[in-house]
Amino acid sequence: MKITVHRLTLAACFAASFVTASAQTRNIRGDISHVTGPHTSVPLRVIGAGRANEGLRADWQAQLATVQREIGFQYIRMHGILNDDMGVYTEDLHGNPQFNFQYVDALYDALLQMHIRPFVELTFMPSKLASGPQTVFWWKGNITPPKDPAKWSALIRAFTAHMKARYGEDEINQWYFEVWNEPDLQNLFFAGSVDDYLALYKNTAEAVKAECPACRVGGPASAMPWKFEEAFEQYVTAKNIPADFVASHAYGVTKGFLDADGKAGTILDPSLDSVSGRMKHSRELIEHSGRPSMELHFTEWSSSYTPTDYLHDQYHQASFILDKIKRASPYVDSMSYWTFTDIFEENGPRFTPFHGGFGLMNLEGIRKPSYFAYRFLHLLGTEDVASDDPQSWITRSADGSVQALVWDYTPTVPPAHQTDQTFYKEEQPPTAKGTLRLRLDHLRNGNYHLAIYAVGYGRNDVYTAYLHMGRPDQLTRAQTSELHAASKGEPESTAEIQIHDGVFTRDLPIRTNDVYLFVLTPARGSGTNPKDANEPLESPFQ
Repeated sequence: MKITVHRLTLAACFAASFVTASAQTRNIRGDISHVTGPHTSVPLRVIGAGRANEGLRADWQAQLATVQREIGFQYIRMHGILNDDMGVYTEDLHGNPQFNFQYVDALYDALLQMHIRPFVELTFMPSKLASGPQTVFWWKGNITPPKDPAKWSALIRAFTAHMKARYGEDEINQWYFEVWNEPDLQNLFFAGSVDDYLALYKNTAEAVKAECPACRVGGPASAMPWKFEEAFEQYVTAKNIPADFVASHAYGVTKGFLDADGKAGTILDPSLDSVSGRMKHSRELIEHSGRPSMELHFTEWSSSYTPTDYLHDQYHQASFILDKIKRASPYVDSMSYWTFTDIFEENGPRFTPFHGGFGLMNLEGIRKPSYFAYRFLHLLGTEDVASDDPQSWITRSADGSVQALVWDYTPTVPPAHQTDQTFYKEEQPPTAKGTLRLRLDHLRNGNYHLAIYAVGYGRNDVYTAYLHMGRPDQLTRAQTSELHAASKGEPESTAEIQIHDGVFTRDLPIRTNDVYLFVLTPARGSGTNPKDANEPLESPFQ
């Protein structure tokens, strides 16, 4: 295949990068007999998408079907379910509300068929109900409060009642209803004050609960740290307003919250507690509020808040995702990565196949390195086992299989006078960091199938392959197929091995921002001739 040319080129890069490899060895040890608890469900609970109307596209649905087949999220959250382009609301000549949920039904039917539930973000304001003309984004989501709170309440009640009638109360009791999006960004996402938002929240939450008392409702989906969350928590407690969860957002940059025109220059925050520190503090606010049992959902998060940040496309994003999830998962009930696809039109249709978009997949459905961070999380087991390394997750499953996910997260800040938009747009070869030595103790003796998966520079690294292709503005079918082949996620190496003393060890070279997944699966009468567990595998770099 044509892709062989690129693989050979990248293999040469690997060899060069290890010529000056340090003698340093990173030792990771896991005790398979020592279970520390169930493996967290946080990473795969919620995923984000741009806006509801995009979900009516065939290519969007095809990409989500792949995501669900290979990863499997429980919920999906997106903007604009009430936008004019979803056709939910108008008024007759006498100003009487008219409701229509046919487009919503088509979208939600498709989602549920793919075994993913809506995390319903109740935005934006239908123009016939809006108090002003202010909008955000290319698709003009109206950001103003309702001109008539009673009509807004009627819309929310009609929406909730329709969902209950169509899908059943037992089903929608499992959904989440989030009131608005980032209202703290005043005149950007909400043309009103804090008090205006809190009044809107009260109206909306009570309308949802009037039709579905067990449905879960919350807010404020804030962008900026803490103050808005505190005001929200104090308000719902003091006024006894329904609130089942707190929602907020976090991005791993040093400044900024919104990029409505796609021109913001962003810089990665290298602090190891960026993102996770924000989430930890939000949990502490809830614990010290009048409602300490509320759930905490970060309904947007990523390395950057703009769909023009090339870090989203680079191999570094995989280790960034894994490191932030590992650090943050003890504090949150979900972390909704923003987003699963580059079919995303806040700044209008995109003109190149890679442009720093948010997605785990690009416009053509080509899997980025970030995709495999989630694919590897899906392949982990049901129980965590004791490990002595914070940049790893070692798990086991009831069938006796064992999984070890290991990464190096080395945040790389653009040099002076550059931003993520310029620095990460170019090829970024890694730095060698020596040897990774994995040791797993107290495995059951016997024959295993060993598969080693990898993401890093040149491995499931479609953006580097795209750069080597000459970064064409538009892809031919042959180029699209070639890039798909460069990012299939198949094991880098496999072998049949034998564990005879309860110990598995493996040494592999590791570079900055490499990710490895080791999967040991007990053999089931395969009839293979197993190797000793400590014999070297065929190099994944060949």
